[in-house]
Amino acid sequence: MSAQLPEEWTLAASAFNWSPELMVADRTSPEIAASIGASGVASVIELEAAQTWRTFPHLDDAETASIRETLDATGTSVSIVGASLDDWLTATARRSEDERHEFLLPQLRGAQRLGAEGIRLPIGQAGPALLERLLPDLHEHGLTLYEELQGQQSPDKPQHAAAVETVAAIDDPRIRLLVDISMLMPSLPPSYLAKLRAGGVDPALVDALERDWRNPATLAAVQDALRDSTVPPQVHTMFMNLVIRFGRSDARELRDILPLVSGVHLKFWDLDDSHGRISNPIREISSELAAVGFTGTLCSEWGGHEWIDSLTPEQATRAHLALAREAIADGASTPAPA
Repeated sequence: MSAQLPEEWTLAASAFNWSPELMVADRTSPEIAASIGASGVASVIELEAAQTWRTFPHLDDAETASIRETLDATGTSVSIVGASLDDWLTATARRSEDERHEFLLPQLRGAQRLGAEGIRLPIGQAGPALLERLLPDLHEHGLTLYEELQGQQSPDKPQHAAAVETVAAIDDPRIRLLVDISMLMPSLPPSYLAKLRAGGVDPALVDALERDWRNPATLAAVQDALRDSTVPPQVHTMFMNLVIRFGRSDARELRDILPLVSGVHLKFWDLDDSHGRISNPIREISSELAAVGFTGTLCSEWGGHEWIDSLTPEQATRAHLALAREAIADGASTPAPA
């Protein structure tokens, strides 16, 4: 018998996990998304608007109806649609507030027509004025807008604190936060460290990353390597994960914002759960969420497909969901530490 989640907690999978198959392009994005439900991996999924609609950002009504029909045929439902907000008309001309609003409206309509519960944007991108303007649209369409915190975007940083305060000040359940547990990494993925070693990164630095990721001195060494241009060009983009996508926070540090959280991304990179590297953050955030009466979706999201080709998206997601279900059930039934 599988572990039981609390009522009104939904475990989902992101179609983003299937990005490698999207690049192969032997099936359409909606067909791949529908296969997640058809294969029994997850009946509830997240979609990325830019990956799903060929007519993005306009989201043609006929295409939306076709996507809905494809998903419905396999009993696959949509929790959140990852929206995109392109702030620039050209390389030098920004969109006006009217144009930013108009850019998002088709994505709201598309999400509603797919039966989604909400859309997602990066923390702070919309800004206070656009959030206030979108509020009547969100109520009209029955959608929630989620502002996502991830990686190094801890809420104690001024720019992110201001965005969180905006959500709190609006004080409407149609605008909420989504936390990606890439914020809560106790150590780095062994598969990632192996790629850095193979790519020629200074072995002493990789040793420090493996041994002492959360030490501020380790992050300072990362920044020194970037500043001194000692990172090999072939792994430079991958190396940037250390200052952007990999976080160093603890679940209890999020307590002040958790009453505003209605969605969680269970980000994972590989399946190595040595010392609870994957399961402990899930267990800890679940305990904290249970303490504030959380309701919403927890979604498996695989970032490691960028450097791992030994697993298929289905294999990786299925295994991660099984691990996550156990960790969520355990954490939600365990009181959060004082």
